[in-house]
Amino acid sequence: MKVKLSSKDALIVVDMQKDFMPTGVLPVPEGDKIVPSLNEYIKLFEAKNLPVFFTRDWHPENHISFKDYGGIWPPHCVQNTEGAEFHEELYIPADNKFIISKGTSPDFDAYSGFQGTQLEDLLRERGVKRVFVGGVATDYCVKNTVLGALNLGFSAVLLLDAIKGVDLSPGDSDRAIEEMLTTGAVGAEIKDLTT
Repeated sequence: MKVKLSSKDALIVVDMQKDFMPTGVLPVPEGDKIVPSLNEYIKLFEAKNLPVFFTRDWHPENHISFKDYGGIWPPHCVQNTEGAEFHEELYIPADNKFIISKGTSPDFDAYSGFQGTQLEDLLRERGVKRVFVGGVATDYCVKNTVLGALNLGFSAVLLLDAIKGVDLSPGDSDRAIEEMLTTGAVGAEIKDLTT
């Protein structure tokens, strides 16, 4: 199925941060392997002058998601640490790009790029109707960002060749993909996009 890009489209790159890469404290297996695919999408959107949004976990040291504070995760993506930085090979355009920080409050967790952020407002200001979503992790922040977009009335395209999951339980990523698609997202790969 071909997907034609329009002026109503935006790209959301989810949480491609060092702490989520294979050498990080909360590794997504092969999370670094999707950087080239994401860069292709980013450059395609840049060439069409379409906005690109980069979400990131940006946690305080005492964040509710951390084990010491009642959560299930080790400390990760703490504000202003190296682990919170984007993967060094991720392409960040000079223009028309937005950094969306989530999970910035100690007592509020956010798996979706829309929770407690300006993402929805920024998309609506630009007349965006459809979002293309890739990044990590398929079964957590990618899933919740896609479902959040659908709940808010955006169309969503899941970039099947530019996502990786954690799979704490075997099959979590496959189940997450199925949930996103049955909820209304469309799956696509770079070969499906036309300009």
